[in-house]
Amino acid sequence: MSPVVENVDVVVVGGGPGGSTVSTLLAMRGHSVVLLEKEKFPRYQIGESLLPSTVHGIGRLLGVTEELEKAAFTVKRGGSFRWGTNPVPWNFLFAVAPELTGPTSYAYQVERMKFDEILLRNAAAKGVDVREESAVTEVIGDDERVRGVRYTGPDGTPREVRATFVVDASGNRSRIHQNVRGERIYSDFFKNIAIFGYFEGGKRLPAPDSGNILCAAFDEGWIWYIPLSDTLTSVGAVISREHAAKLQGDQERALRGFIDRCEIVKGFLSDATRVTEGTYGEIRTRKDYSYTNSSFHRPGMVLVGDAACFIDPVFSTGVHLSTYAGLLAARSINSVLAGDLGEDRAFAEFEGRYRREFRVFYEFLSAFYDMQSNEDSYFWKARKVTNFGATDLEAFVSLVGGVHSGEQAFTNADALVEEFQKSSAGLADAVERTGSMQTESGERMHHLFGTPVVREVMTEMNNIQVRGVRGEDAFEAPLLEGGLVPSPDGLAWTEEVK
Repeated sequence: MSPVVENVDVVVVGGGPGGSTVSTLLAMRGHSVVLLEKEKFPRYQIGESLLPSTVHGIGRLLGVTEELEKAAFTVKRGGSFRWGTNPVPWNFLFAVAPELTGPTSYAYQVERMKFDEILLRNAAAKGVDVREESAVTEVIGDDERVRGVRYTGPDGTPREVRATFVVDASGNRSRIHQNVRGERIYSDFFKNIAIFGYFEGGKRLPAPDSGNILCAAFDEGWIWYIPLSDTLTSVGAVISREHAAKLQGDQERALRGFIDRCEIVKGFLSDATRVTEGTYGEIRTRKDYSYTNSSFHRPGMVLVGDAACFIDPVFSTGVHLSTYAGLLAARSINSVLAGDLGEDRAFAEFEGRYRREFRVFYEFLSAFYDMQSNEDSYFWKARKVTNFGATDLEAFVSLVGGVHSGEQAFTNADALVEEFQKSSAGLADAVERTGSMQTESGERMHHLFGTPVVREVMTEMNNIQVRGVRGEDAFEAPLLEGGLVPSPDGLAWTEEVK
């Protein structure tokens, strides 16, 4: 049977946050966009803790702010941590700058079934041709560029969509990314495994921090504790891959065993019961292996979200990196389709910014892990920055293009370790001076956000959030040397006006 063939401007593979974001922002510029999603929404997904730049920056660009408010998701002021040398929990709040305090200094804990469906239905409302239960079977291309995809619809009919651009937002399990012809590079430093489930009746942190995610270190790893509603909590243990064998048998016993080794979470769940029916009724596992592809783009195709890279989840970066990449990809594609920029120029900006964002989180999280000291624990000893090996160095140099933001090339492991140790020491000192959760927020901001590694992490998130607040009045200087700046509406790139 010959496939049904059609032609559009862009085909997006995957209906998660990254795919919904890029497709919506393309349709808002009048382009014809087909989005292919293999599942039927709503569907389950992990990654339930958002950051403000997603809610107040990209959410406003997409036009979903009111829908997110109506969904009544749990409001989070930030993250609370039992981590490092401080024996009591401390806060990392979102009130990071005077212009961002108040109405935008929060995010949400979300049930991804609901959140992802809001974004996907919004894409359809904005003009995207959303096709669910449509699995991509092949990417069409030649030596010059990618030119479309073949897929099978819900009725089993083979179809073909020809497009100027293909966006792979299909996640970490898809193999479509291989058509970019790059290599997926894994970090030995962050090769972890997660086991998680859902509980009813768990306790909450004291107000006003009752909606915060809690991340608590214990001897074999750390545990997340995410309040999804007044009664429902997502609980997961992140452990070393060396413990994978423990997860092959009685998973209920394994999860309970990790919880019992983490005093604060054990106490919070003392009167709780695990959900055993419905969507949240099973215990799940996943590999939290951090990786990046050596290339995010080739002519005609671009990778966003987990298709491109993934970083350890302790700071809730998954949805942020996916929606951020969707925004960057939309700006580049819109610019090329409008004839304003060449593809090489537009996607050099995409790749440079995306790699920078991954890099600053990689350094920040390396420093964050290094803060937690437990000489008797294999997990924590293996995650000291002094144990960076050749594989990690290769991966890091590849993802940043060999140059640090300070224009210093890292050519050996010693230089990399020294830089990360400085970041770790600065972060640990700031946390020590931050005090407990009861410390006044102004003091917290002064200590935590004054450290270079935290400032680097917050730069682009602040830019996106400010644009959400100020709209076309927002000003952004080039992030990259000789780079581009967002257009006034935030949907494309333009050369800086000097």
